[in-house]
Amino acid sequence: MNVRLAYGRTGLEVELPDDALLIEPSDPPACADPHADFRAAVRAPIGAPPLRELIGSHERVVVVTSDVTRATPNHLLIPWILDELGHVPSEQITVLVGTGSHRATTPEEMTAMFGAQTLARVRVIDHDAHDDAQQTYLGETSLGARAYLNAEYVAADKRICVGFIEPHPYAGFSGGPKGIMPGVAGIETVKFFHNARMVGDPGSTWLGLEGNPIQAMAREVAALAPPDFLVNVTLDREKRITAFFCGDYLEAHAHGTTFCKRHAAQPVPHRFDVVVGTNGGYPLDQNLYQCIKGLSAAAAIVKPGGTIVMCAELSDGLPEHGNFKDILRARSTPQALLEMIEAPEYSVYDQWGAQTQAQVLVHARVAFRSSLPPETIRGAMLEPVDDVAAAVRAALAAAGPQSRCAVMPLGPYVIPYVADAAFA
Repeated sequence: MNVRLAYGRTGLEVELPDDALLIEPSDPPACADPHADFRAAVRAPIGAPPLRELIGSHERVVVVTSDVTRATPNHLLIPWILDELGHVPSEQITVLVGTGSHRATTPEEMTAMFGAQTLARVRVIDHDAHDDAQQTYLGETSLGARAYLNAEYVAADKRICVGFIEPHPYAGFSGGPKGIMPGVAGIETVKFFHNARMVGDPGSTWLGLEGNPIQAMAREVAALAPPDFLVNVTLDREKRITAFFCGDYLEAHAHGTTFCKRHAAQPVPHRFDVVVGTNGGYPLDQNLYQCIKGLSAAAAIVKPGGTIVMCAELSDGLPEHGNFKDILRARSTPQALLEMIEAPEYSVYDQWGAQTQAQVLVHARVAFRSSLPPETIRGAMLEPVDDVAAAVRAALAAAGPQSRCAVMPLGPYVIPYVADAAFA
């Protein structure tokens, strides 16, 4: 059968075995009139006053939203929020891009994300986790993390958090408090959030909120300077809005994660010898660091010692910025890499991505189709491939005559699980 895989901006057509199991989300219908649905959601929100009544004309407002690695439809949501706050002078509103520990947004990306009209209308700036002068210390968490959040966010009279809800490999789901922690947290706090113990905890996994230490820390840090209003959406495979979850940042998020799980979690009957995966195409497949999501999702249903054939464009490289590439190259085997990262004294920014990739590689072989040179892929402990169909045929032949294949065209936008697995 011919399958179109989400790959970069254009997709990738691949011929795969007819008996391969196709794993896709059961998309709810897209909103027929998303602008009208937005207005209805912010004027009759969940657990909070209507947005325009919540914020006075004299107040300073910070709107936190996702960075370029996320598919949040900022070009729609931010202008709609500004229209709803028409009684607030634009010079009192700042849009803060929650980069977490990611790189800064380029001018071209800013325009693509928000539109030139919005950039001319209101101040839009990046959070910089690495700039200590931007952070305010708010205290220590129950696990001993020193909590730093963006000073301008903390000082605002009213705070709005914008994002979209999808399954997340550590926090269970994105959205809600995760827009604040790690979105606008200082680098020391971000590193604790992703330390080896937190990332390696069995509770830090897809689709689970309760008993999840990473979700718990996101909630605890966000509560130190909580958003006054949440605007979260869910999206379909075409990145169209399917629902709005607006209001109290915890209550609205809980409604959203229930909705998302109903459509994004898919049971499968057993593990597979070969799993073809993606990272959902652009913007999520810009670099290998982000691809730990797709790799982790595929690893949930591949047999131990099986093969993941991963397809991601990697237009932003491994990336070249940050420490991720250097951590991957610090050891020659996945097991040695895990042992280095899990050592009590080890603490390096970006280690969490390398830890997750190493966990996947200890479990399964990974063949990787990308736009990067083969030597770059090999340097990341992966096997470069050009012909995906041929790689799948070879892996199935090596596994034997009864081998089976599963395909995840949209990568981590749908999370498969073996029917008797923990997060069923």
